[in-house]
Amino acid sequence: MICSFSNLDDNTLSSVQTLEKETGTTLLAFSCADLKPTMLTTEQLAKIQKLEKELSLSLVAVDA
Repeated sequence: MICSFSNLDDNTLSSVQTLEKETGTTLLAFSCADLKPTMLTTEQLAKIQKLEKELSLSLVAVDA
């Protein structure tokens, strides 16, 4: 399972922001998908790791 920040529509964002004000907390919204990681060759992995370093990101290869 892979999770990432949710893209919220205006109504959903408003609801979350209202709850944040009511509770005095910061809330993060995540959405998850049941994806399986891809098996990579050594060369593919090296290329992904190089780009991760260049962009300061974490990348996950999945079977889509």
